[in-house]
Amino acid sequence: MKDLMGKAIWDYYHNENPEDLQTETSISELDELPVDYLFRGFEEMNDIEQKALELSKGKVLDIGAGAGSHSLYLQNEKNLDVTALDISPRSIEVCKLRGIKKAVAENMLHFSGETFDTILLLMNGTGIFQSLKVIDIYLEKLHSLLNGKGQVLIDSTDILYMFDQDEDGGVYIPAEGYYGELDYIVHYKGESEDPIKWLYLDFNTLKNAAENNGFKVEEILQDEDAYLARLIKK
Repeated sequence: MKDLMGKAIWDYYHNENPEDLQTETSISELDELPVDYLFRGFEEMNDIEQKALELSKGKVLDIGAGAGSHSLYLQNEKNLDVTALDISPRSIEVCKLRGIKKAVAENMLHFSGETFDTILLLMNGTGIFQSLKVIDIYLEKLHSLLNGKGQVLIDSTDILYMFDQDEDGGVYIPAEGYYGELDYIVHYKGESEDPIKWLYLDFNTLKNAAENNGFKVEEILQDEDAYLARLIKK
């Protein structure tokens, strides 16, 4: 992994000629992702992010922390005990430089030794699950990281709207696999990451998978095709 996302975050924080990231998927064209978007304050975040941060309590694990904006808010504004976790070493270094007291560069599947009252997976948090074939592995891990009365707050988008519809409202989707399983590619300063598997989930599919892995699931908020869900142990 070239850690291009981390490089962009590092360049922006250190003012070393940062450029916009470019992202694309197997069903969408190249799109610009301004790096400053990853450094937003609470007031600039969308309704789903704000709601998740408002509901966060106790000891918190922020998975896929990126530049650490969610962790910073919870640590500094809500005085919570927060651990920022990301697979990107450069991103975690920036989290530390921004003042996050606990920041770990690790794959969530390899992270252990603690349990939490709140686990956050935001900005399409289901993406980290990669595909329905391995989603159980991730949900089992989340279950093991959660305290008895804890909660997982996770968001995603039902991307069915991205597929062509016929006159009767039927949707043309790929014959193989689940339509939310995509290849996701990041580009930065002329370099490209290898494609990674990324999973967008409709709420019912997330609910069924989570219930099969010992969770009760509720939809907290819906914003057009995106939603925030809460998972708690049964």
